[in-house]
Amino acid sequence: MGPEMFVSQCEPQAMQAAFIGRLPESAAASILPRSCIFVPRHAAVRSRGEARIMNNISARFFSLPFLVVALSAAAVDHPAAVPPADRVLLAPHRAIYDLKLSKSHGSRGIEGIRGRILYDFSGNACEGFELKFRQVSEIDSGEGKPALSDLRSSTWEDGDAKKFRFSSENLFNERATDIVDGQAERSARAVAVRLTKPKQKDFTVPSGAVFPTEHMRRIIAAAREGKSVLEFQVYDGSETGDKLYNTLTVIGRPIAPGEKTPTDAGAKTLANLSRWPVTISYFDKVDEKAEQGGEQTPVYSIGFELYENGVSRALVLAYPDFTISGEMTSLELKTVKPCP
Repeated sequence: MGPEMFVSQCEPQAMQAAFIGRLPESAAASILPRSCIFVPRHAAVRSRGEARIMNNISARFFSLPFLVVALSAAAVDHPAAVPPADRVLLAPHRAIYDLKLSKSHGSRGIEGIRGRILYDFSGNACEGFELKFRQVSEIDSGEGKPALSDLRSSTWEDGDAKKFRFSSENLFNERATDIVDGQAERSARAVAVRLTKPKQKDFTVPSGAVFPTEHMRRIIAAAREGKSVLEFQVYDGSETGDKLYNTLTVIGRPIAPGEKTPTDAGAKTLANLSRWPVTISYFDKVDEKAEQGGEQTPVYSIGFELYENGVSRALVLAYPDFTISGEMTSLELKTVKPCP
């Protein structure tokens, strides 16, 4: 099942003020591609102010024919093993991204979106990488009273990409709807996953699957090498914790320092770094016969510009009936703690 969409009918100024007040500037959050998750659009707001989630829907983007064109003209990497991308140094940083509706169309178009992603990334290859996340979103669909969604998660991944811990909680109108907690460990044969929430469950995924931070490091390494397309299986503990996704990453032409100068919060701090336009599409894992059977569309995609130190800007989340943009409004680079 694809990512969920946060549905809300915005009330006037009182609700707007309450929303902003619930976003502490020090709160931690993540910009990882699969962290951009919404409550279903069909979570209709009913009488007496009670909201309930009715359906999960798949947000589908770029069709496979588009991707085939890219594949036919690009270098493709099909890695089977997952040693860390040692040459890539990710910058510890804290960033804030403000979300807004950039386009609405179709019969199910919406009227407005407000949201914020807060991001806190720290660590190094010796101590591991920690990522804390918070995303709060409102959407005005013009169908009733307001609803508020609050997604919080934290992950830790060791520098060798062998161990991964994750936990997340999704609140809808301040009530918990999804809680996930677990860990994964890689061996030569497989990645063993143990979930403790939402229920106890043990299972394995292929040893070639990557964790999220390693995925980002490999994208940057590939971009530096001039590769245009990457394919990975990714396990990130998202949704109910038991999903494995096939991903296809399309990397655009590098943007050199001084070229297409941005005006957001990171413009001066990151002025001397190169960046790349990146689109990551996530596909449900299907059997080999289904993969060879023809067209498959992604369940989720996100576009952004990725700096060589791992900081992202200019988010674009395209859904069937609307498009969301995310602008970096605050960036703090932390002191780099070198390995001993």
